Amino acid sequence: MFNDFKLMDDRPIYIQLKDYLKKKITNGQLLAHQKLPSTRELSKLLSISRNTVLTAYADLEQEGFIFAVKGKGHFVDAVETAKSPAIHLDWTQKTNTTTQLAEALDLMKHGVRRTKEMISFNSIAPDEALFDVENVKRAFLQRMAIEGHIVLNYGYAKGYKPLIDYLLHYMEMKGVDIANKDMLITNGFTEGLDILLSSLQKNSGRILCENPTHHSALKLFKLHGYEVQGIDMEDDGMAIDALDQALSEHTFDLAYLIPSYHNPTGIVTSSEKRMALMRRLSEQQIPIIEDGFNEELRYSGSHLAPLATFAGQGNQVIYVSSFSKILFPGLRVGWILADKALIHSLESVKRARTIHSSTLDQALLYQYLHDGYFEKYLKKVKAAYKKKYECTVYYCKHYLPYKRLAGDGGLHLFIELEDALDARKLLKLCLQKGVSFFPGDVFYTDNKGKNTLRLGFSRLKEEEIALGIQTIGHILKHEYGG
Repeated sequence: MFNDFKLMDDRPIYIQLKDYLKKKITNGQLLAHQKLPSTRELSKLLSISRNTVLTAYADLEQEGFIFAVKGKGHFVDAVETAKSPAIHLDWTQKTNTTTQLAEALDLMKHGVRRTKEMISFNSIAPDEALFDVENVKRAFLQRMAIEGHIVLNYGYAKGYKPLIDYLLHYMEMKGVDIANKDMLITNGFTEGLDILLSSLQKNSGRILCENPTHHSALKLFKLHGYEVQGIDMEDDGMAIDALDQALSEHTFDLAYLIPSYHNPTGIVTSSEKRMALMRRLSEQQIPIIEDGFNEELRYSGSHLAPLATFAGQGNQVIYVSSFSKILFPGLRVGWILADKALIHSLESVKRARTIHSSTLDQALLYQYLHDGYFEKYLKKVKAAYKKKYECTVYYCKHYLPYKRLAGDGGLHLFIELEDALDARKLLKLCLQKGVSFFPGDVFYTDNKGKNTLRLGFSRLKEEEIALGIQTIGHILKHEYGG
């Protein structure tokens, strides 16, 4: 009866035995009051130590699955295993329209499946080979030694105070006036944006943004029922004339902007345009959600302050960010910096939804930042990503017959091909050669961008970048006469 017991290498054997017997009891293979083999018999039968069987039996007895009779052995307890009549619901008919829309917009489900052999330009996640694992371990042990009993307990909806204080100072060093501002810690950028869209009043139901824009943001706008008005991008940011026209024709509840290393174009909005955006949106009393995407990954040129800095003592800018693209996305920590009154309300929304973000994650991140590891790590990854960036630019310029190449830094470039070309048809041909990329149309608000694509280079080696771009260029030239 016990000949199907198989050991795994990496789990305590007594737990494996306990789970094995528990499963046999709950599925009815071992019946109530049935006698179990003695500890000596079972240890011999399964070729494991008797102490292992003793420990497993003791745990099962404590959990109410078996009982012992002195002098007679162990028996299965009367565990309820009866099943109600089985029914099969069609869950596809029971999900609401928001869930169905989320599934339809899920690029992880419907996009290209990466294989180990594939050269994939799809991802803009950080390169795990660069992760500062040893210093993360040190930071973890240090924080656990200081207050492990605290960070393993429930925390606060607003966030871990030492991390909030550090990030407020971090934003102040960017030139942001933090007087009358406060911060809410979130599970990454996406939760922060979702909380905001859930919390802010919807009047016109319209959101203004760059076109193209961050797909995750675009997806959330649609899930929250917003009408999205995209304004085309120029080489130095949003087209101001087009913005003026949109503002004259419609009212907007919100503006969502990515001024630095824009996703997907990689464009950095100029200082002049940042000022122009602030002036026009302030005149219309439109709140601005600023996505602090990849701000640290500047490879050349002078520092450009975020829109939150341009706001001065004003409170119309809501700054949402995380360290996911720079540090470790496995630590799901982001933040919202906004007016104190707004954060006071958002804190209650956060508490109602998820109680709080992981205190352990927040404490670990705080210790890593506090100990100065971030600055050292940032220098290392900027040097590595700059080489990959320059490599990608070089091969694009030499092998791709593009119409426009955009990307001033960050972890990706955006390619605009000739108008007649279809990036999705190109992708199908490239996949046959083991190369993939992100079709650009998913980032557009108006179903345009059929001739565009995003190349993420962060997780690729330089030789993979070279071969991948050469492959795309070869297909363009030979299949389309580029």
